[in-house]
Parts: sequence; C-alpha cells; structure tokens
Amino acid sequence: MTRKERQEARAERYREYADNADKRATAAFNASSAAVEHIPLGQPILVGHHSERAHRRALERSNSSMMRSVHESEKAAYYRQKAEAVENNDNIYIGDDDAVERLKKKIAELTALQEQMKGANKIVRAKSMSDVDKIDALVHLGISRPKANKMVGSQIIFPGYMLTNNNAKINAAKKQLAKAEALTSKEDREYTIDDITIEECYSENRVRIYFPGKPGEETRTKMKRGGFHWSKTLGCWQCYINRRSLDLIKEITSQTNKPDNNGI
Repeated sequence: MTRKERQEARAERYREYADNADKRATAAFNASSAAVEHIPLGQPILVGHHSERAHRRALERSNSSMMRSVHESEKAAYYRQKAEAVENNDNIYIGDDDAVERLKKKIAELTALQEQMKGANKIVRAKSMSDVDKIDALVHLGISRPKANKMVGSQIIFPGYMLTNNNAKINAAKKQLAKAEALTSKEDREYTIDDITIEECYSENRVRIYFPGKPGEETRTKMKRGGFHWSKTLGCWQCYINRRSLDLIKEITSQTNKPDNNGI
C-alpha cells in the first residue's frame, strides 16, 4: 500500500468514526427527549408530591443523555476535521511514488516565484521607468494589476526575508529531490545475518528487521532510540531507511542479544 493509499484509508477511517459518533449523538438526543416526554412542557417539580422523585430522576436522565449527545457531536466534528486535515495534507515524502515528479514541480514553482519577487523589486526601484511602465512590467511578471498599482504607488517591494525564506525552501526541496532520486535508483533487497532477516525497501523508504524471537532489552532500547517501531501487522521492527538506520542494523547484527520468550 502506497502512502497515498494509506492516507486515503486513514481519512476514510476518521469519517467512519465521525459517522458513528453522529449516530450515538442522535441516539442520546432521542433518549434525552424520551426521558421527559411524559412530563408536560414547563411542568415544575412538585415538591412534596409523590411524583417529585420520579420527576427529578427523569430530568437527571434527560440531562445526562443530552450531555452525552453534545459530547458525541463534538467528537464527530473532531474526526471530520481530522479527515479533512489528512486529505488536505499535500506534503511530499521521498518514499512517495510520485515524489521526484512533485519535487521537480515544486522547485520550478518556487524558483519562478523567486525570480518574480526579484524582478518586481528591481522594477519598483527603477528610476528610469515611468509609473505606467512599471505597472505594465509588473503585470507582465504575473502580478495582478491592482497589486502592481499598489506596489508602484506606495513603493512596496518584497521584503528580504521573503526572498531568503523562499530560497531556503528551494534548497531544501533540492536536497529532498536528490534523496528521492537516490531511492528510486536503488533496488529493494533482502538478506539474512545470523537468523535475522533484513529488508531494505527503497521503494517504500523503509528498512525492516525480522528477528527469530524477541530481541533483548538492550537491543530493543537501541532500536527505539534509533527510530525503529514494532509493526504488529508485519511482525517486524521498521524505520525510515537512511544511513543512520543502516548503521544501527550493522551494530545490532554484530552484537545481537540472545532472544527471550516474553513476547514483543
């Protein structure tokens, strides 16, 4: 399953949680109404009357159910927000199938923005151009005419920190692209060292360790500190594949603790 598929599955799971919470909220609301349906609207508690205790209990049940309904409604809203956040997450991970393509596109867009900001600043500062020519030149760069009018009229330029931050994004994306291209150029491989199976899954940006039993506490601690997590589904310890994780595997396989039988 690709990261995109996992992302879609997670969003769907959150929506299912939200739908279930909505159903519980509706059921609780109906229970709240049913608890007092036999009491006339606006009927006060008749203190000292034989109906007083039943009336109070009915109100308590109604209030409790209503609070539960509100809580479930809030929970439904929370899970819907989670689903939307997952669906709108357009971060690029180097293990994605389309990471190289998307990173190249991102770099091109950021580079174009950098050139646009630098060009706009140069135009606004130009002393040899009329305001009309400056506005036309800014529009030609892709800046809207209302914004161009404002920039020229008020001598507004793109501040230096915007250029610096955008340039940092370009450099970060280039580094990420280099890693993504390196991953795509490598083939997945599997090998065994002293009954320990290692899978280097470059296609998924994961490295996995399969022990014949439960590794010793010292080994488990090292793996956790090194970013490895136990996967119940796969029955292995896995981590993002990088030089650090591969070096840790070399260390672990050369100094493996004896397995014990206490489970994972």
